[in-house]
Parts: sequence; C-alpha cells; structure tokens
Amino acid sequence: AKKAAADVPPSALDGVARALPALLRAEKLQKRAARTGFDWTETPPIFDKLEEEIAEVKEAMASGDAEAIEDEVGDLLFVVANLARRLSVDPEQALRKANAKFERRFRAMEAAAAQEKIDFASLSLDKQEAYWQRVKKAERA
Repeated sequence: AKKAAADVPPSALDGVARALPALLRAEKLQKRAARTGFDWTETPPIFDKLEEEIAEVKEAMASGDAEAIEDEVGDLLFVVANLARRLSVDPEQALRKANAKFERRFRAMEAAAAQEKIDFASLSLDKQEAYWQRVKKAERA
C-alpha cells in the first residue's frame, strides 16, 4: 500500500477500494461521506440534482465536447446511485435486473417479428417501438 503524503490529512473516504465496480464504489463513497453529515436526508433535493445534471448533460452535448459529455454523464450516474442508496436499493442489483428485463423484452420482440416473418432489424424505430410496447403489455397481462 502506498503511504499518503505526510501533509495529506486522513479522509472519511480512505479505504474505499478503487477496484470495486463503479456503481458499488459510488455507493460506498456516498455512505462514507454521509457519516460526516454530507448527505441528503430526503429525496426531493436528489431529484433536483438529477434535473440539474440532466441539464448539464444537454449543455455538454450542445458543446460537442466528448470529454465534457462523459464527465456530465458520470455525474448523472453518481446522483442516480445516490438516489438508489437513499431508497435502500442496491444499484448493482437494480441494474442487473433492468439488464435482464431489457434482454428478455428485446428477445421477445425479435421472436415476435420472426414469427411474423419480419426482419426486426429492418423495421423503423417506430415499428420496433410498437413491438416493445406489445411485449411490455403482454408481460403485465
């Protein structure tokens, strides 16, 4: 382990492993910061921050600066991880479930199109979206 420079004071964030998956590390960093009182106690300010970060992503997109876009998308994901933490949701588990749901629905769209002898990839986005809505509706039934 590297020794911290003598003039660098200890931090509440010390010891959070850099090798963790990014969402998990964000959650752990936020938990550590919360121990010092640096935390939102309710969700409304988190939603305000989400809106602020979305606006900043849009600004970065308008600038066309790829580095700024990446930076702002990272900030947005960090706030989403904070919302998950505040709601006692494991962000890694929530994303795993969302990935599985997306994959299930996407495969069902492809299968439905194939059953109708239609090449899914050749469809317009609007027609693909119609399949998506049909699959979602069938899941709820």
